Amino acid sequence: MPWLDILGYAASAAVLATFCMSTMIPLRIIALGSNVLFIAYGYFDHLYPVLILHIILLPVNALRLVQLQRLVRDIRDAHREDLSIQSLLPYMKRKKYAAGEILVRKGDKADRLYYLLDGELEIVDFGKVLNAGSMIGEIGVFAPKQTRTATIKCRTDCNVFELTAHKAKELYFQDRSFGFAVMQLIITRLVENNEQTMQAKAT
Repeated sequence: MPWLDILGYAASAAVLATFCMSTMIPLRIIALGSNVLFIAYGYFDHLYPVLILHIILLPVNALRLVQLQRLVRDIRDAHREDLSIQSLLPYMKRKKYAAGEILVRKGDKADRLYYLLDGELEIVDFGKVLNAGSMIGEIGVFAPKQTRTATIKCRTDCNVFELTAHKAKELYFQDRSFGFAVMQLIITRLVENNEQTMQAKAT
């Protein structure tokens, strides 16, 4: 079998392998290999449509591979970072609440989430106190029925920043670090709530 035929079969096998890949990064790597093989095959066998096609596809696949690797790196690094309130401030509105006021009531529509700038809040249902720097209301905002899961009142005078549910969801899809941090925050809050519920039942 002439070496040129072997090159053509190898290029075709590489394309077939891309259809067998279940994840995108290996797929793009194999696709780059197939591009190189087809470029060589098209050049030596004077198949110029094949040559031109894979010359165009080579940088496309290389760009997609770089984008995927950058996405994986950003997600991997996101868990090392706190939810940056500084990046959210331009989208938030500052409000003051007096001691004893109800910030959110269980069962109400969750139309915004909150960041506690100063003061103390209490999750009435669990008797848990939240201090400055806490994010509140994220579970309700991202829940399917978008309702509050607990009542929260101000133990002291509080200054809070509010972010509407619409803007929070928009940022979730636009900012990967924000989306990953919110996901971790929700999971942490749900685990804490479950532990408190189990402890209450045990007593």
